[in-house]
Amino acid sequence: AGAADGNGCFTVRIYPGALAEGTIYCPVSARKNTTAAEAIERIIERLRLDRRQCYVLAEVKEFGGEEWILNPSDCPVQRMLLWPRVALEQRALSGGDDYRFLLRQKNLDGSIHYGGSLQMWLRVTEERRCMVERGLLPQPEPRGDHADLCRLPELNERTLLDNLRSRFRQEWIYTYVGTILIVINPFKFLPIYNPKHVKMYDNHTLGEMEPHIYAVADVAYHAMLQRRRNQCVVISGESGSGKTQSTNFLIHHLTALSQKGFASGVEQIILGAGPVLEAFGNAKTAHNNNSSRFGKFIQVNYQESGTVRGAYVEKYLLEKSRLVYQEHNERNYHVFYYLLAGVSEEERTAFHLRKPEEYHYLNQDCFTVEGEDLKHDFERLQLAMEMVGFLPATRKQIFSLLSAILHLGNIRYKRKAYRDEAIDICNPEVLPIVSELLEVKEGTLLEALTTRKTVTVGERLIVPYKLAEAGTVRDSMAKSLYSALFDWIVFRINHALLNNKDLEDNNKILSIGVLDIFGFEDYENNSFEQFCINFANERLQHYFNQHIFKLEQEEYRAEGITWHNIDYIDNSGCINLISKKPTALLHLLDEECNFPQASNQTLLDKFKRQHEGNSYMEFPAVMEPAFIIRHYAGKVKYGIKDFREKNTDHMRPDIVALLKSSKNAFIGGLIGIDPSATFRWAVLRAYFRALVAFREAGKRHQRKKSGARRSPRTPLSDLQEPLIVFSGTCTLPVLLLAMLLRRPCPLLQHLLDVKSLKYLSKLTLHDRITKSLLHLHKKKKPPSISAQFQASLNKLMETLGHSEPYFVKCIRSNAEKLPLRFNDELVLRQLRYTGMLETVRIRQSGYNIKYSFKDFVRHFRVLLPEGTRASKEDIQRFLGQVDLAPDGFQVGRTMVFLREAGRRSLQASLHGRVLSLVVALQRRFRARLERASFLRTREASVCIQVPSWRLWTYRRVDAALVIQTAWRCHRAREGYLSLYATVVRLQAVSRGYLARQSPTKSQKTLSVKHDSCLQSFKNRECNGQGLVLAPCDSLYCPLQVEEHNGHVFKSTQYSIPTYCEYCSSLIWMMDRACVCKCECTNAGSNGIVFMLCFCEQFDPELSPRQFGVEVSRLTNDERTVPLVVEKLINYIEMHGLYTEGIYRKSGSTNKIRELKQGLDIGKHMNLDDYTIHVIASVLKQWLRDLPNPLMTFELYDEFLRIMCLQDKREVIRGVYSIIDQLSRTHLNTLERLIFHLVRIALQEDTNRMSANALAIVFAPCILRCPDTIDPLKSVQDIGKTTACVELVIVEQMNKYRARLKDINSLEFAENKAKCRLTLIRRSLVRFKPQSCTCCCYNGHRLFSGGEEGAGSEPELLEHQQAIMQQEERVLTEQIESLQKEK
Repeated sequence: AGAADGNGCFTVRIYPGALAEGTIYCPVSARKNTTAAEAIERIIERLRLDRRQCYVLAEVKEFGGEEWILNPSDCPVQRMLLWPRVALEQRALSGGDDYRFLLRQKNLDGSIHYGGSLQMWLRVTEERRCMVERGLLPQPEPRGDHADLCRLPELNERTLLDNLRSRFRQEWIYTYVGTILIVINPFKFLPIYNPKHVKMYDNHTLGEMEPHIYAVADVAYHAMLQRRRNQCVVISGESGSGKTQSTNFLIHHLTALSQKGFASGVEQIILGAGPVLEAFGNAKTAHNNNSSRFGKFIQVNYQESGTVRGAYVEKYLLEKSRLVYQEHNERNYHVFYYLLAGVSEEERTAFHLRKPEEYHYLNQDCFTVEGEDLKHDFERLQLAMEMVGFLPATRKQIFSLLSAILHLGNIRYKRKAYRDEAIDICNPEVLPIVSELLEVKEGTLLEALTTRKTVTVGERLIVPYKLAEAGTVRDSMAKSLYSALFDWIVFRINHALLNNKDLEDNNKILSIGVLDIFGFEDYENNSFEQFCINFANERLQHYFNQHIFKLEQEEYRAEGITWHNIDYIDNSGCINLISKKPTALLHLLDEECNFPQASNQTLLDKFKRQHEGNSYMEFPAVMEPAFIIRHYAGKVKYGIKDFREKNTDHMRPDIVALLKSSKNAFIGGLIGIDPSATFRWAVLRAYFRALVAFREAGKRHQRKKSGARRSPRTPLSDLQEPLIVFSGTCTLPVLLLAMLLRRPCPLLQHLLDVKSLKYLSKLTLHDRITKSLLHLHKKKKPPSISAQFQASLNKLMETLGHSEPYFVKCIRSNAEKLPLRFNDELVLRQLRYTGMLETVRIRQSGYNIKYSFKDFVRHFRVLLPEGTRASKEDIQRFLGQVDLAPDGFQVGRTMVFLREAGRRSLQASLHGRVLSLVVALQRRFRARLERASFLRTREASVCIQVPSWRLWTYRRVDAALVIQTAWRCHRAREGYLSLYATVVRLQAVSRGYLARQSPTKSQKTLSVKHDSCLQSFKNRECNGQGLVLAPCDSLYCPLQVEEHNGHVFKSTQYSIPTYCEYCSSLIWMMDRACVCKCECTNAGSNGIVFMLCFCEQFDPELSPRQFGVEVSRLTNDERTVPLVVEKLINYIEMHGLYTEGIYRKSGSTNKIRELKQGLDIGKHMNLDDYTIHVIASVLKQWLRDLPNPLMTFELYDEFLRIMCLQDKREVIRGVYSIIDQLSRTHLNTLERLIFHLVRIALQEDTNRMSANALAIVFAPCILRCPDTIDPLKSVQDIGKTTACVELVIVEQMNKYRARLKDINSLEFAENKAKCRLTLIRRSLVRFKPQSCTCCCYNGHRLFSGGEEGAGSEPELLEHQQAIMQQEERVLTEQIESLQKEK
């Protein structure tokens, strides 16, 4: 996907896959409001797809390659802008596949067609699994690890850790503990979330397939439909363990199960709500750069048919203290950094924004995170808020409130000089900014931040804050504002997800909830936040124990089997220690917060007095302000520091009154405790403001009408004013305009009303407890943080209590976030926290394999005796006969309970029995096959032995003897002729040599053996190998003496013997050579042997070679193109024009070498003996072997320079001007080659060779860089050379098509002229017999109607005949000219 251009258009890459073979992706230009249906229409036109089929767009996401189908009204660009910045950069640079759009074909039933391979794979996988269950295939060999930890033969921490480590290294990150799923975060993309896995886990029970998060979602969905009960999935784990990713997998898979792959409107809003909640609720921590600092519960509501009808998001335990204080290497919430980096200069001035370093709430530690793009993240946040339904005006109000919170944190206090108790503000210049952003009076704000009002009996006191109290009040105000804003955002998201059918009480709602909440935490310094989080996990663990073991025991009791109580650690005592009144720790903390003189040390002393002997609580031996609690996962030490301060909320009623007095209706809506009442007041205010606005508009209209000059009519859009925002959804003028124009308004889809507000207020009442402190009675103190926390936790446990839960435990594999790195200590610590060892031990003590009577009989029917029924008596009788441990099975009223060892024993027996039956069946079948084969062989033998067959055999032997005789005679004759020719040639050579040696016998010569001379003649080579001769004075004469490196060389002329290429006769050639005289001793002679080493130079004019020579040598006046090129091109055009990949694919190397050598020496080669790819490769080899390419080395730089121009016309003109500079031989050959490539490219639909593909292949052949150029630069110039060759091919293609059109026009004109000429000639033939009729009789001419007839002929007839003859001559000339032009 590309960035937007000046017109706001984006380039979206859509991958058609198998729907358009040969096309990797199709770029489509689209705007933000371009729908998926419009994009699909453009793709169909461009790729010429079948319009009878139905197509959809699918979005592939980073977290596993899932495909989510877009509705026709969805906007792909808006979905694309929600992708992370890294994904967009990778797509623009390297075409990364993490995020992309796919084109899919939809079946008639609404499902997506993925082709036959996926269905075949799923069918084979399912059949194999069924065959293993039925015993037809053996049980899979134990791999050393188990998919279910309950099947471990030996249970301890070491075996548990080894099993998880072994699976993790094989990239199996999921493991079962019964119905519990353990997920180890791999910090790497794994391709296990594609449509293949979605279909593979469809409608399977838990444990049948390999563990997966899809299996949990599928089981929960079908259990909801079958049992008609709500389901929930509890996901827990440390920060960075992958809880959010697992939540996304579950939500998308649950939506896909009900929509058959289509993304509903609910899924789109959840998609947009994700970045919004992430920006306002996530922050950087020491362990995670994007840590979620709140828990959320996403509930997807279904109809009884299983389709999605709505959703609901509920938040828990927002970490408000992070707003005002951050630990080392941590940051505040993301939204502040997005806002400061992404707003425009105009908005920066309006919101009084500064740099992050200038805010107290942001400059406490770090400011940046590696790899983040704050501007892109801010744009992504803006788009996500728009998808949820926030208008630009509402977004500005939210950003203005965020700026006010930041400036509020910059207020600093000091003591007044003349009073000890009174305080004042050090930087009063901040007050006007805060009052402007909150739209409150500056004096009222100053008074609320420095003093408090106390009402006593009969009087009202104004008491100044102490210095420490003032800072706490300021921070409390900021935290309350941010918390109220976060609640309001969640409220608006829930309203967008609300279905109107949910408001009706008579409709039954089925739901599946997904809980993403903090895991157990134990750091070096644990404080109040860890105390609350661990208490929540303690409650969840208690719920987990009660649910798991309670269901187990209820099932055993219902089946009436003998069982023992399952022992497990009951953490009720720890829960009572923390929350049970009157001595609970949280209750004691609230009491200490009510005493003005109390401190953290007094709180710790009270803990010691009340719980010093409690087994769940300890105190350090040294005097340390801390206490230790023994949780279910281990002991945790908490520091008592800041417990009281973090538990109190000093939001005074006068500050509440200050915020309620704000002129900003948005802030008033945040402070109001009843949304329906706030909505009524907003409607009433909007009505009166609209009434005043219309009256003022009417008065202006009357004044304009009564004027002398009538002005043009004012459009209704000019009368719009920003009156009031309906809770961030729609302004009143927009609604009125839509009503007047009677057009549908796009903003009316999520309009608020009183009924929906009341419904949502009941659902979110526990989240609005913080609002109760804004409407206090005078004598009642606000609830503490711990009280609010317990209320939220009780509501959560109540929700879980009405559902059937599934548990997912997320584990962080390493602290450094390295891919596929397994840290034993870190994983073991998390396993201890989650209590997995105890959970596995409890699961193993029960019966984890269960069959109904009917399923047991169907599964093991091969082992059961004949006539066994699905009854308790028959099954118990069978199990008593097999070799099973007594405690390995039990038979209940309707089910059979087995342990893992018993199930494996039965499966092994089943496989052995089935295998023996299969062997017996194969034995009988093979016996029948052998019997049938024997009978056929015997019958054939009898048939062969008849007399006619024997006679035919004798005749065949005689014929073979005749053929052998002829063949041997032929071979002997050929051998004799070859030997005779060799002897004759040897005699001729010897006689010639002796004849030349006889005149020089009198001169002093050197002895050279006759055989070595002949051998040297035979081994001669014309390309420059050394030759040893015995020279004499008559054979050479020295011309010049040269000395080099101590050797004396003489330039000498030699007569070199060689053979004629046509008649094989010995001939002598004169050449020059340099002679080096070397004195050496020859044992066989008394003279000096001169070694004559010479190199005969290559004469290209006399060589028959066709490869590696200049083009000018292969051409002449009659033949402008080399013969070998013309032959190869003509053959390719006749036989390979429609071959797919004609120049892309290569032929056999041996065949290419054979054909090249034959053509190089001028041998006649039959091209029909070679494949078309071999011939094409030889043509490319000829071009590559040219010493100077067709587009020569001298013009190489000129071509590159021209390709750097911007204007395309200038580039074309420049390229052709350079081509005109080529020599005539190069130009003719290049024209023939380009015309051939044009013919190839015109058949692209068949041979798949486009102009670009041909340019890629032939650019290195005809436009090579010189060898003197740097190789790195030549690699960089490949794109330019390819573009140059492609430009020439494309231009010639255009000219070719234009010429074809001209030829068609000329042929049409020629045919028309010929038709006219034919008519004229027929008319002339009819006129001639009438004008003159003659005959011959006895040698005399007799005229019939001669002179008399001539006198009576009309003059008009002669005139018409002359005109027709003239027209005949004109048409004949036109036809000739048309033929020449054509």
